[in-house]
Amino acid sequence: MEKKSEQAEKPNNQPAPAIILVGAQLGENIGTVARAMLNFGLTDLRLVSPRPGWQMARAVKASAGAEALIENHRLFDTVAAATADLGFVAATTARQRDMVKPVLTPAKLASEMRARQTQTNPQSGILFGCERTGLDNDDISRADAICSVPLNPEFSSLNLAQAVLLMGYEWYQADDTTLDTRLDMQDARPATRGEINAMFDHMEAALDAAGFLAPPEKKPAMARNIRNIYNRAGLTEQDVQTLRGVINALLRWPRGAQDKLLKPRVAAISRGLADPERVEKKEHENDENPV
Repeated sequence: MEKKSEQAEKPNNQPAPAIILVGAQLGENIGTVARAMLNFGLTDLRLVSPRPGWQMARAVKASAGAEALIENHRLFDTVAAATADLGFVAATTARQRDMVKPVLTPAKLASEMRARQTQTNPQSGILFGCERTGLDNDDISRADAICSVPLNPEFSSLNLAQAVLLMGYEWYQADDTTLDTRLDMQDARPATRGEINAMFDHMEAALDAAGFLAPPEKKPAMARNIRNIYNRAGLTEQDVQTLRGVINALLRWPRGAQDKLLKPRVAAISRGLADPERVEKKEHENDENPV
């Protein structure tokens, strides 16, 4: 017996809001609205008296994968009919209206619609006017509230798909649990403290050999500052390996120097097994007294 997914078993008791386009004029705009809707899981598209000949083929093409929403749209003659089954309706407008209604931001509207999902008639709807003139006062009078987007007062014009996208985003975000930030590690893993400490010991020995950690009385503070840089960097295992390779490459500079002189010195500093000056002195002694 095939096991159902948790998503399939979860009851659908939280319907998404209906998107109601009043007097839409262009098939392309209806298509881009459908695309914006599907980005946020909105699938109930209702058209109220769209312009005759709005061309479904153009809408399907503009929907970019949301064809099912276009093909399954519901058509109504009036706003009253389109909203008859809804428990809460908001009208979107950027203009001041001469009527007493609560005016909500998109974020507050999303919160209000989410809160109503536990009621007997849980589905909400959002009214959007036609591209040229928006909603008229008769349509707005049928809504429970007005939704107005805080925008640049010098230019507050949104196209139809932008308005639907903004409302859909706020509705989806109101119940989203995505972390504000995350680090995608891919195939890497965080470096262990031991790996970071070994890398820093390697670097400290190299900096000592280069004369960077001077004068001696300042060495402890300088080393702490450098260590803090790496400890707050969130290094991966690969980062540590790369940095140790960088240190060794710098120790081998300049290129073309005799390997027999460089390799023992690099190995000693890398492992922290010997004082670099003693290693270098021993190398010179070996050169002067070949076996």
